[in-house]
Amino acid sequence: MDYELIIKNIIEEIEHLKGIGKQADYIPALAKVNPDQLAISINTTDGEMFSHGNDNTKFSIQSITKVFALSMALCFEGEKLWQRLGREPSGTSFNSLVQLELENGLPRNPFINAGAIVVADILMEKLKDPINDFISFVRDIAETDDIHYNLDVAASERECGYLNAAIINLLKYHGNIRGNIEDVLHFYFLMCSIEMNSQQLAHAFLPFANHKKEFRFGDIMLTHSQVKRINAIMQTCGFYDEAGDFSYFVGLPGKSGVGGGIAAVFPGLYSVAVWSPRLNKKGNSVIGMKMLELLTTKTEESIF
Repeated sequence: MDYELIIKNIIEEIEHLKGIGKQADYIPALAKVNPDQLAISINTTDGEMFSHGNDNTKFSIQSITKVFALSMALCFEGEKLWQRLGREPSGTSFNSLVQLELENGLPRNPFINAGAIVVADILMEKLKDPINDFISFVRDIAETDDIHYNLDVAASERECGYLNAAIINLLKYHGNIRGNIEDVLHFYFLMCSIEMNSQQLAHAFLPFANHKKEFRFGDIMLTHSQVKRINAIMQTCGFYDEAGDFSYFVGLPGKSGVGGGIAAVFPGLYSVAVWSPRLNKKGNSVIGMKMLELLTTKTEESIF
């Protein structure tokens, strides 16, 4: 497959989308990001990398970090994890309080904010040094030490994180948070603040694409079956109330973040990361979604 030519054609075809959407300005630190940047990076399971655009520019991966957090929690808890979380698509926005209240504090899946906050609570119980242990795992899976938390972004999220504060209090009321509320929120915001560039992010998702290779990074080990199930949850829940459209138009397991990044995998072939900060009304990157749609269209390959 000539990925270089395909990327070149993709960049030409998304030109008309530039300027559509806006960055996540409800998080003050993200509102300052130049919204007119874009990047795409593809890592094949054969070890090749194809990349274009602002692929060395780091951005806040935000909710994409939930895939890494889920991997750690599933390693520690196994099937017990699902006693505190569901595995179903939400059909509502990622920060919905209504659904959480109706379902008695059991988050619909680990990728909505409520679910990810429960996962953060679990990791704080299981890890000796949660803040350092989590970033170490992300560095291990990306095979680089050049990945860090952005403390300004984390502080900015806490400053305006009223809905997340409401979510964690509701979870606590229903007995689904065991740790200190402020400590868990701080850890959650730190995880979301991690900065990576598209090349690093694509490389970090390669183990989810190459699921027949052993998944072991330090103390974190998953079976082939667990990796496939994480991919399944990405497929059905990775884009909140736009998960159906992503499956329809793109046809890959993936996860988005309000920093404008999207990471996806074609099991057995490649991982891909795209970035463009302007978001649609569902909180997903306008250009990022289109780049991935064009990728599977032009390669004539998807998981379906």
